[in-house]
Amino acid sequence: MSQGGSQGGIWRYENRLILILMFAFGVVFLDRNAYGYLAPFIMPELGMSNTQHGFIISGLSLTWAASAFLIGVLSDASGKRKVILIACMVVFSLCSVFSGLAGSFLALILARTLMGLSEGGMHPIVQSLVVLESSEERRGVNMGVTQNVGSQIVGTITAPILLVWVAEQFDWRTAFFLAAVPGLVMALIVWKFVREPKVHALNPLVRDEAPDGRGRESFFHILGKVYTARNIWLCSIISVFMVAWMVLGWSFMPVFFTEARGIAPQYMSYLVSAPGFVAIVAAFLVPALSDRIGRRPVVIAFCFVALLTPLGALYLAENIWLMGVVVCIGWSASGIFPIFMATIPSETLPVAYLSTSIGVIVGIGEALGGVLSPIVAGGAGDAYGLDSTMWIMALCALVSGMAALFVVETAPVKLRKLAARQQPAE
Repeated sequence: MSQGGSQGGIWRYENRLILILMFAFGVVFLDRNAYGYLAPFIMPELGMSNTQHGFIISGLSLTWAASAFLIGVLSDASGKRKVILIACMVVFSLCSVFSGLAGSFLALILARTLMGLSEGGMHPIVQSLVVLESSEERRGVNMGVTQNVGSQIVGTITAPILLVWVAEQFDWRTAFFLAAVPGLVMALIVWKFVREPKVHALNPLVRDEAPDGRGRESFFHILGKVYTARNIWLCSIISVFMVAWMVLGWSFMPVFFTEARGIAPQYMSYLVSAPGFVAIVAAFLVPALSDRIGRRPVVIAFCFVALLTPLGALYLAENIWLMGVVVCIGWSASGIFPIFMATIPSETLPVAYLSTSIGVIVGIGEALGGVLSPIVAGGAGDAYGLDSTMWIMALCALVSGMAALFVVETAPVKLRKLAARQQPAE
């Protein structure tokens, strides 16, 4: 399926594409996460409650969910992945500017929900490009690196330190304006160096495997076909709760550290930045491990590892260094996101449903996990204290691990070994 092949060595197109899309994904999370890092500055100025804070996070997640599904279908149907990708990047960069101009809660939530409409479509398009240009033996690693390395370098490590520093030196509005620049730069880079794949994932409204001779399928028939696959709905359940886990980490840990634990904003920025270093390593090691030992055991194990992040924040605040280490180890669970969101569905369904299946899993995860969890956690934080937000985060990791127990293995190396064992001896 790869167009890059082995020609060109380390600089072959497959590797160049991964590098570009890795940083494009990073810019997405720079802009998405910026509000959470800047919330301690924004909330007092705009007079916002924890519940309103949760609604802003949820608004972006809701439109992200709709966009992931609809743009995923559109990119499969049209084959115009590159053009749509560039348009998304330009629009969400402009929405960062609008966030900086907001003078009220309503204006800010509008800017963030518009951002979700453009950012959500990035995920299925980027990962479908990776699948179509990757060699089989590197598929899991390529998808993990693309989704997690750039998002951690730019969105988790650099963003909180840089944006909090700008907010302290100038103001939070200037930080939003600064966050808009990388997206416009990356849009130019994608326009110049990324190509439409020659092997285009067939129109999902046309059957690529139609032994009965039928041609065009209805929209609902497509969804039915996608969700008849056991792995798709299981990955959707995992997506709901792990997206909730991650969104609560982004949006409530900064406020939890500063308000509930009395940590200064500067040190808070280091605490929420540090897990990104572990996540970068996990972006390579966790998908690579799944390529070798299978997707299922890796997803199960790291869902339970994710419990360490909220439990460390809750119980280890008196030793900030130990708390940081435990929170970081728990954040290595971010390495499984590309596995259940993209790798498993890409190995479960035909290529004609590639972006659609990824978009469905991302979309439902955002629609339920990303939208509901900040609202529930914000309300719980106002009613019972911010400790409750970390308990909700822990519960999400636990439920994800239970769902992962029932996933059907899809890793090619595991399936080949299974097939070899089942062949009768000659």
